[in-house]
Amino acid sequence: MPNSSIFITGIGTGIGKTIVSAALVEKLKADYWKPVQSGDLDDTDTDKVRNLITNKTSVFHPETYALTQPFSPHKSAAIDGISIDKNKFSIPETNSRLIIEGAGGLMVPLNTNFLIIDLINQLGTEVILVSRNYLGSINHTLLSVDALKQRNIPIKGIIFNGIKDIYSKEYILDYTGLESLGHIPDYPLIDRNAILDAGSYIEL
Repeated sequence: MPNSSIFITGIGTGIGKTIVSAALVEKLKADYWKPVQSGDLDDTDTDKVRNLITNKTSVFHPETYALTQPFSPHKSAAIDGISIDKNKFSIPETNSRLIIEGAGGLMVPLNTNFLIIDLINQLGTEVILVSRNYLGSINHTLLSVDALKQRNIPIKGIIFNGIKDIYSKEYILDYTGLESLGHIPDYPLIDRNAILDAGSYIEL
């Protein structure tokens, strides 16, 4: 249900969406849904999150599209001989909170005229944006926020992941006016203990 669903998106690929998703699923005892999995079908993000949590109440809903190739979804779908149909996406029925994890960043194409940000808009969910500090991350974060605001997509806040940079973080928060929902540290090993610990850094 849209009002109890949160879409986890990032400022790019490899930002930490899956870690944040797992931490939120554990913390909130929420359900999990990855609408599009592109590649790694032997160890999907759904598998990763399922193996990282300890609660027994979370339900893991099947992907709408599970693509065999590890590329942008529109390319992976073309290689698999299919076209992603935006009308096939619908939020799974659940009485629990639902964490929805995107693929890559907001402007990742699902087909020739439908992006991840369009999927978020269609589903009608609010967004948590995951940001990670690196040279250029301020630019990528502000562009992501601007794109969401242009489409009037509600942003619950930003979760920062990894090495801290107070200058970047303060600038992003001051410029966007958004709330920081927490800052998850880097972990040498991502396991259940790390996910439990990560949840303690999230204010939600």
